[in-house]
Amino acid sequence: MTIRKIGALCVTGLIASTGAAMAADSCGQISLAEMDWASAELMANVDAIILEEGYGCEVELVPGATTTTFASMNEKGQPDVAPELWINAVRDPLKVAKDAGTLVALNAGPITDLGEGWWVTPAFAEAHPELDTVEKILEHPELFPYKEDETKGAFYGCPAGWGCQLVNANLFRAFKMEDKGWVLVDPGSAAGLDGAMANAVERGEPWFGYYWSPTAIIGKYNMVMLPFEAEWGGRDNWDGCIALSEQDCADPKPTSWTVSEVETVVTAEFMEKAGPAQEYFKKRVFPGDVMNAMLVFMSDNQATGEDAAYEFLAEHADVWTQWVSPEIADKVKSAL
Repeated sequence: MTIRKIGALCVTGLIASTGAAMAADSCGQISLAEMDWASAELMANVDAIILEEGYGCEVELVPGATTTTFASMNEKGQPDVAPELWINAVRDPLKVAKDAGTLVALNAGPITDLGEGWWVTPAFAEAHPELDTVEKILEHPELFPYKEDETKGAFYGCPAGWGCQLVNANLFRAFKMEDKGWVLVDPGSAAGLDGAMANAVERGEPWFGYYWSPTAIIGKYNMVMLPFEAEWGGRDNWDGCIALSEQDCADPKPTSWTVSEVETVVTAEFMEKAGPAQEYFKKRVFPGDVMNAMLVFMSDNQATGEDAAYEFLAEHADVWTQWVSPEIADKVKSAL
């Protein structure tokens, strides 16, 4: 395989050369954003291998992140594809670009079962099947004793400085959790949050708190995300209060968590040149449990996105062969 990875300084040169250097076939040169988190690294490398070996594309992997990749695609038309774009951070300008036809969402759900929310351990969920929503859990702080005051229940929020710290603090107030007997625990760091969850699972203790998926730790411990009974309270409540600092959110209203939306977004130029590769992106959906398992593999083996991509293609042919024709699948398999 001849996938090339280029640095950010090379993007300008790629932009200038893409049209002239595009191969005569129906795919040509394709640049993919390789975002700087594990699931996106895996996804970009899987895409790169399948596009090169299956469709004959010439693929460049370009370092990326949500806002910088979107800005480059929106302003410069490069890279061609953002395989895993979390759109909440760029929702309004992305809508403008979609309406103008400069950017296209080829896949509105490339990973299933993803999102942020409040989780419990699988052992707790099995032991208390009747407590299957956030609101039901909130009536039982005694089941999650806080180590520093066991008359209170412990709810683990986000470390200070994270955006989700504000959200969890305001939801804590919206649901009147202090009045119900809860303490909002600041884990101090990402390691502290992970450690609290891991220790609880491994010791068979209950744990209730915030996390997100897909992530290695959710996959490793098979954590259970609870639904909210409260309906979505609308963007005014969320963006205009819940997501702000406490002094800017005087009256937070109970609400379910905002939906985490991920799309595979491509440029108009990609739509013109990519031919049948468009259909691949439309069909390419990673099951959430498979993605989490792959993130566990990456974490346990210190694997790169490329390492994990080959592992995925070797071990999960039942998944990815559904995204392509039998002829394309055979080409990819012969290259592994």
